[in-house]
Amino acid sequence: MKKSKSNIKIPLFSHRITKDDKKSIENTLNNQILTGGPILEKFEKRFAKFTGAKYAIGVSNATSALFLSLKSMGIKKDDEVIIPDMTFVATANAVIHAGGKPVLIDVNLDDMNISIEKIKKAITKKTKIILPVHFAGKACDMKKIRKIAKDNNLNLIEDCAHAIGTIINKKHVGTFGEAGCFSFYPTKNITTIEGGMIITNSKNIAENIKNYRNHGITKTLSQRYLGKPWEYDVIEPGYNFRLDEIRSALGINQLKRIKETNGKRRSIFNYYNKNLSKIRGIEIFNKARGIDSHHLYIIRVKENFPLSRNELFNELLKEGISTTIHYKPLHMFSAYIKYRKFNLKNSAQLFNEILSLPFFPDITKKQQDKVIKIISKLS
Repeated sequence: MKKSKSNIKIPLFSHRITKDDKKSIENTLNNQILTGGPILEKFEKRFAKFTGAKYAIGVSNATSALFLSLKSMGIKKDDEVIIPDMTFVATANAVIHAGGKPVLIDVNLDDMNISIEKIKKAITKKTKIILPVHFAGKACDMKKIRKIAKDNNLNLIEDCAHAIGTIINKKHVGTFGEAGCFSFYPTKNITTIEGGMIITNSKNIAENIKNYRNHGITKTLSQRYLGKPWEYDVIEPGYNFRLDEIRSALGINQLKRIKETNGKRRSIFNYYNKNLSKIRGIEIFNKARGIDSHHLYIIRVKENFPLSRNELFNELLKEGISTTIHYKPLHMFSAYIKYRKFNLKNSAQLFNEILSLPFFPDITKKQQDKVIKIISKLS
């Protein structure tokens, strides 16, 4: 069968794996312990230091990070967890699999983050946790959300999948609540291919999560082989959500470059802003609190632009430019329709307007100029 040839000249995203990254992986493969060992511990300590958290726990991905955080806070059947409607499905899936009930809340039009006023209206006697998402790396209003949680005796878990390096009031996101959950998926600001991290200032939460991620076993593999390997306890049935040594080594190396990487993203973001803000019918997201990780570059295609968002998508694709939408709102999926209780008009409107443009640290000015030129020409 003849393989179809891709027309993509400018990808939506391109990961950045350096020679040093590959060398760190190769070196780790020579070690005796390949999971649950000293490299993971090193990665955890460095990530905790970077974010200013007391504890960091490496896990298999951000979905398991959310799930374990929810479990560590004792979520029970039908406990309500407030989440934004505009987020990746993993946020809702983690709540459902942990036994909770996601309550879908509308978002702001200016930053796509969860609406503060809508959170207040959604709280009931069954509400257990507020779970905001720092969308595209732009921080939610954590001062207000923290106050709402405190006033209502609720736990707070931050979904920081997009927000490695996002800082407000000199605090890294993820440290405002009881736990913060990060993603190291290939498209994220640092990658371990698959992987995630939970940060917390609670010793109790950290210990619970460490047990949960490794079948409920009270010792790591390294600890077990310091004495009699079979001498350990299982406190309760846990899960296999470990982060191995190989991916941890890659994470350490990538974390070393995070300031450089985010700096490049900021320059690319600003260059798009400078040029696209001049185009009639194209609206950009400028609002940000503090330091933004610039994870995505999203535009809104308004009614006064000659083409619809879908038509613009098609025209860019004809020119070999890959774009997408972040995201289809949760209430539009069959699996989550039953969780819709409130008006979600903003997320519905955004879904019809937003378009994510090619955005990655090594995109060239020439590539950006082509994207800008085509959008400008179509206006």
